Amino acid sequence: MTAGFFSPLPPARTGVADYAAVLLPALRRRGDLRTAPARCDVALYHLGNNNLHAEIYRRALAQPGIVVLHDAVLHHFLLGQLDLGHYREEFVYNYGAWHRDLAEELWRSRAGAASDWRYFQFPMLKRITTRSRAVIVHNPAAAQAVKAQAPEAPVIEIPHVLFPLREPVTEAEALRYRVSLGLPAGAFVFGLFGFLRESKRLGNVLKTFRRLHRERPQTALLVAGAFVSTDLERAVKPLLAGPGIVYRPYLSARELRRAFAAVDACINLRWPTAGETSGIAIRMMGIGKPVLMTDSAECTRFPEDACLRVAPGVEESDSLWTGMVLLTSLPEVGRSIGERAAEHVRAHHNLERVAEQYWTTLCEYRC
Repeated sequence: MTAGFFSPLPPARTGVADYAAVLLPALRRRGDLRTAPARCDVALYHLGNNNLHAEIYRRALAQPGIVVLHDAVLHHFLLGQLDLGHYREEFVYNYGAWHRDLAEELWRSRAGAASDWRYFQFPMLKRITTRSRAVIVHNPAAAQAVKAQAPEAPVIEIPHVLFPLREPVTEAEALRYRVSLGLPAGAFVFGLFGFLRESKRLGNVLKTFRRLHRERPQTALLVAGAFVSTDLERAVKPLLAGPGIVYRPYLSARELRRAFAAVDACINLRWPTAGETSGIAIRMMGIGKPVLMTDSAECTRFPEDACLRVAPGVEESDSLWTGMVLLTSLPEVGRSIGERAAEHVRAHHNLERVAEQYWTTLCEYRC
């Protein structure tokens, strides 16, 4: 069997590219796997909610194979690919002719799509999921989204992979890196990592941290990531300049590992959610760091005592505050949460275990 592998790869700055680069050699150890071949017995198409996946999406429709949905919302991707006429046609295909007026309204309002819950409520998955031989997802929320639009589609849930830790960061190295950023050696440091978009709730995180820092000056927040939205960047720029906050727009892979090791806890919120599993959350849990994450269906596979869940919506700020106070008041609680998180993800998100599930699926759905 010859399997094809279609995905963005480094140096593309995207989580899917990083994920694919880790998974690819593990799959090659199991059989004949080729990147973007002209012909193959079964193709594995990695899809995300951005324009990097445009050609892969078109090929997956033309030559159906197995689709990996890293996001279970493709609405924003399609907004970037289609004109009004084709967008309206696609919306009607997904949701029926009685939604034609809504499609036109959403098209007119698309400038606010990054934070408007309506675009997440209509994921527009029907065409790719009904066309594919099978659909791979990383969590129950994504599986549910697929089944809602393609009840007959075979859906396989495979956990997001934990990146192998090839170069462990020593405590001394982490401390030196912390000092190089101007972070106090004795402070409790929170970290927020990855591309910065409205759904990561950065504004709320910054406001909540500012409140915490006033009461507990021995706290700090490292924000590391490029802004996807210029509107968001303008809105939070004054908050980023606040006391105790360090911002870095880009970290190399080596720097990122140091930053992960240097912080005491990770804040990883998502709302509205798009059926994605955060690779950053998995990596942080894998090295034993407590993670504050949005309480959503995407995270139901994590044990209750292996993370700190933050209520979405109107309760978000108070819920986040409670979690941050708990961690800074009782560091031993955070260490215990981190230990349980590491045990869980090392067992269930192990690279070889995940690769074996992928290969089994490729074999089952080959021609």
